[in-house]
Amino acid sequence: MKLGIPLTSTEQLEEIINLSHKPEMQGVVLFKHSTRCSVSYMAAKNLQSEWQFPEQKLPFYYLDLLTYRALSNEISRIFNVKHESPQLLFIKNGICLGNASHTNVSVLTVENWIDD
Repeated sequence: MKLGIPLTSTEQLEEIINLSHKPEMQGVVLFKHSTRCSVSYMAAKNLQSEWQFPEQKLPFYYLDLLTYRALSNEISRIFNVKHESPQLLFIKNGICLGNASHTNVSVLTVENWIDD
């Protein structure tokens, strides 16, 4: 299942933060995904089928949090959000302006973030 750009390193996380500062960007979306969770699987499937945002304006990254748990913890620390799965984070200007988990992980949630 192709979800977007794999997030696999802290260096990449720094790049995401820098990218979120660019004025032409609507923001950056991070999806923390557990490959062992049925709720996360359904959220991933729905995001994949409904995602229609241009990558050059709203890049979409996903983190396999079972493989990269330390990176998931770093995301929680940097953006001051409680770890949950599945979880979406909306990053703009280096800060997390929105986060959603479980059944709130949806394209509609992202649409509401970028419309605010």
